[in-house]
Amino acid sequence: MLCKNRITLIGFLGQHAETRHTSSGTAYTRFSVATSVSWKDGETGEYNTRTEWHRIIIWNKLGQGAANLPKGAYVEVEGELRYREFTPAESDRSARVAEIYAGSILLLDRPDRQSASNASDSESSEKPND
Repeated sequence: MLCKNRITLIGFLGQHAETRHTSSGTAYTRFSVATSVSWKDGETGEYNTRTEWHRIIIWNKLGQGAANLPKGAYVEVEGELRYREFTPAESDRSARVAEIYAGSILLLDRPDRQSASNASDSESSEKPND
């Protein structure tokens, strides 16, 4: 019997990628990817959009490579859908979250857009001389 747990997402990073380490020192990077779907309402003729946010986890060397992904980067992520349960500190009930454990990531931004976003990031971080 064949079973398969594979997911492919194409979307935009909602924030800069963040690298952390487990208590044993293993590096992982996490970020969120936004995907959207649009449709035209048949009754009103208005266009509607729904955006979904997906939590991405990338381990080890691939995660270290993804650590420099900036907010707004256009990416394709392939991986495995997993669920994790935990109990928040302020609650006595457990919560369940869905996460994509990425096995590959591809940056889809055009090179001219990448250099423009890097330039605008460096310009915004410079302080004016008064």
